[in-house]
Amino acid sequence: GERAMNVLIPLAEGVEEIEAVVVVDVLRRAGIAVTTAAVGSERIVAASRGVTLVADTLWRDVDTGAFDALVLPGGGPGTERLKADKRVLEAVAEFDARGKTVAAICAAPTVLAAAGVLEGRAATCYPGCEKDLKGTRYTAKGPVVSDKHILTSQGPGTSFAFALALVERLAGKTTADKVAAGLLYRAG
Repeated sequence: GERAMNVLIPLAEGVEEIEAVVVVDVLRRAGIAVTTAAVGSERIVAASRGVTLVADTLWRDVDTGAFDALVLPGGGPGTERLKADKRVLEAVAEFDARGKTVAAICAAPTVLAAAGVLEGRAATCYPGCEKDLKGTRYTAKGPVVSDKHILTSQGPGTSFAFALALVERLAGKTTADKVAAGLLYRAG
């Protein structure tokens, strides 16, 4: 059979824990390999509401080229740290250049914009963050917006829709439907 898809998720201090954990959980339920990588100097990451997350590895030890998709969770302070990290911006640009899936939720689409990959593309984000999506065809419609290989979503409450859209993209609709049923997820 084909190899499992590999997804890389950077975790920065101040990440929105709902977004990070829901995405990891839902992708793993779908049989997708997920690696969380702390962008700081240790694997322990303090999330925005005081939940402590432990990343699988450190970003500096990761071969970003080995992954099929890059997913950025939001949270205001976490997003600012991702945006300030040149390695993260370079990875975003590289995944985009190779047509690999790049996804971001909440405030994190602004990281994609900072990396220069949203120019002329449709995208959404947490309300108020669109001022940092210059050159983007911003839309407030729908919990998830996809434009070619780039997926964006709005916030903590859209985490399940976002994660399931990623599952559908990486593992197919049948798998996404099965995972949604197992979660008792009701769209809309």
